[in-house]
Amino acid sequence: MPVPHTPGERLAMERRTIEVIPDAERHGTPRSQFTLWFGANMQITAIVDGALSVVFGADALWAIPALLLGNVLGGIVMALHSAQGPRLGVPQMISSRAQFGVHGAVLPLLLVILMYLGFAATGSVLAGQALSAMLHLDDTRIGILVFGVLTAVVAVTGYRLIHAAGRVATVAGVLGLGYLLVRVFTQYDVGAHVGIKGFEASTFLLAVGLGAGWQLTFGPYVADYSRYLPRTTSARATFWSTFAGSVIGSQWAMTLGALTAAVAGKAFLTDQVGFLGELAGPAAVALLIHLVIVVGKLTVNCLNAYGGFMAMLTTVTAFDGRSRISATARAASIVGFTAVSIGIALAASADFLDNFKNFVLLILTVFTPWSAINLVDYYLISRERVDIPALYDPRGRYGRWNVTALTCYVVGVAVQVPFLATKLYTGALTERLGGADISWIVGLAVTAVLYGVWARRTADPPAETVHPADTDGDARTATPVA
Repeated sequence: MPVPHTPGERLAMERRTIEVIPDAERHGTPRSQFTLWFGANMQITAIVDGALSVVFGADALWAIPALLLGNVLGGIVMALHSAQGPRLGVPQMISSRAQFGVHGAVLPLLLVILMYLGFAATGSVLAGQALSAMLHLDDTRIGILVFGVLTAVVAVTGYRLIHAAGRVATVAGVLGLGYLLVRVFTQYDVGAHVGIKGFEASTFLLAVGLGAGWQLTFGPYVADYSRYLPRTTSARATFWSTFAGSVIGSQWAMTLGALTAAVAGKAFLTDQVGFLGELAGPAAVALLIHLVIVVGKLTVNCLNAYGGFMAMLTTVTAFDGRSRISATARAASIVGFTAVSIGIALAASADFLDNFKNFVLLILTVFTPWSAINLVDYYLISRERVDIPALYDPRGRYGRWNVTALTCYVVGVAVQVPFLATKLYTGALTERLGGADISWIVGLAVTAVLYGVWARRTADPPAETVHPADTDGDARTATPVA
């Protein structure tokens, strides 16, 4: 049975890393997933993501529903990953060893680490600007460094403090972003800037891709934050709490971004943080808005740092056989990851918006096949039956390399190339579609079908879910599928 925790224990440093969370340490309710993901999405990078849909050609009247469609579609995939957490009690990328093999899972893991670094760096730039404005610093680099220290402290403390930050960010986000949305309508003639362009399939699909890509990038670590929930937690409740928090939070922020880009134009493009501060009005209110920006970015950057170190440890332990990591190694990994992301932030290009758009779309290309394989296997092939101890044993049921999954993954990435629409490369079929980017839809569908057909012949799921008797031993106990 889960045990209660005192207030002091709630903010104690986390002891667990990549190992299975024992039942005695499980706690919380699905509501915690709502506040975490709502708070993580009510932040300035999501505002920028929504603004991109207008910056690159869509009318806000069409961009907002397109972003909603993308958030819903991507949110479904993301929340299905989250529902695996209570059932398995392991980090998301550890569970992907069931599909790719203990060593094979390293291939997508390397891309996951790059993704976390990219989002952590771009978030640090924006949060650093907000901190510099709050502290009246002329050099934004100081703000970026201060934000990096804050990120490392919260991420090293771990799971409980990150959830606490999510609750604070939820309240701050509702008040701050709600206020800014009202200010947009009171300070600008929104009607004069919305609905002036007709529907364009290419820009509509770009906005759908931005919304879906935003959600899908949470997939590789979303179960890291639901794995502490009691094993008996309803998968449906976990799904809906995660889905609602992430989709509502992101859509709120992206709607603000789309409307802001529509009414402000170049004034928003040159200085996103500064513009939102000016939109807030009086200096005291602007200070509070900058604080809201910092709190929101701190929450999601801690997710990136936490997920980054988990991905790094999952990669290393695939080859050295460890299932537990010392507290010192854990802290060093987080600090090292944060330091690299801050270094990237300090060297960030001034062409932030364009680079960020291409980064999101590129990441979308490599993660849709991974999500398709993980979800098809877990829900349709294995039917939620996983040999959990074998996830840590290259000689076990899942082996070192799963040729089926790895081949399907490579094919899933390759089939998207003709449909890409990025600054670096535009696919031949994209031009025939008028510039519309549907690569992620193609990758998701092709990978799901290919893996579903092939894996039915090659997969060997256990008859029942196998749980370790404890986190320190190798004894196994079987638990029937609920």
